[in-house]
Amino acid sequence: MKHSTEKVALVTGSSRGIGKEIALKLARKGYNVVINYARSRTKAEETVEEIRQLGQKAIAVKANVAKQDKVEEMFNQIDEEFGRIDILVNNAASGVLRPILEVEESHWDWTMNINSKAMLFCSQMAAERMKKQTSGGAIVSLSSLGATRYLPNYTTVGVSKAAVEALTRYLAVELAPFNIRVNAVSGGAVDTDALTHFPNRDELLDDARNRTPAGKMVQPEDLANAALFLLSDEASMIRGQTIIVDGGISLLT
Repeated sequence: MKHSTEKVALVTGSSRGIGKEIALKLARKGYNVVINYARSRTKAEETVEEIRQLGQKAIAVKANVAKQDKVEEMFNQIDEEFGRIDILVNNAASGVLRPILEVEESHWDWTMNINSKAMLFCSQMAAERMKKQTSGGAIVSLSSLGATRYLPNYTTVGVSKAAVEALTRYLAVELAPFNIRVNAVSGGAVDTDALTHFPNRDELLDDARNRTPAGKMVQPEDLANAALFLLSDEASMIRGQTIIVDGGISLLT
């Protein structure tokens, strides 16, 4: 295992979208970054190259975070490459979008494993390493409004994100003695590649544009900015919270 003093961040599902935005912002803040991806190697390598252009080290690690053994392999690779981890961003997400009476066991397991189980085991493995560092660390996970309110066809994802927010609270308390801070960021509808899987994508986006009190859509950068704040020393006394970044749309009935 290497021993480095340069700070390291792991962002799961960071080859594109919100994860990529967070990874690039962390690189600009001086972090070396681990880009995790499940399928799109080309996009992951492009992101790595962008980070290297910013003067930071970066590696792309393929790992299906829904599988505990793959998560272990990823952390072993981080140990070998960097010898430390200071920040974990649980961003990787997936889900099957169906009305509740059409949800099958495979849909449930797939969504819960990627969105909830992965967060638990990634956080455990990151914390084991962070607690050996005097500087501790910080964990931020991505949630969505469906965790606390009804969205059509969103059952599996909404329930898995509610678990993300509950896990955030439990982790925050149990990891606090090790100087590890844990929070979450919840977003309204954001027009990223992930939304292409929604059967009512256009309707969702039109609704968000028309009804958001801020008068415009939430952008990936908005969520990334909130994540970066929660990961910073300025947020040292914010623990176990889910910060909502939605332009005010959740305030409307």
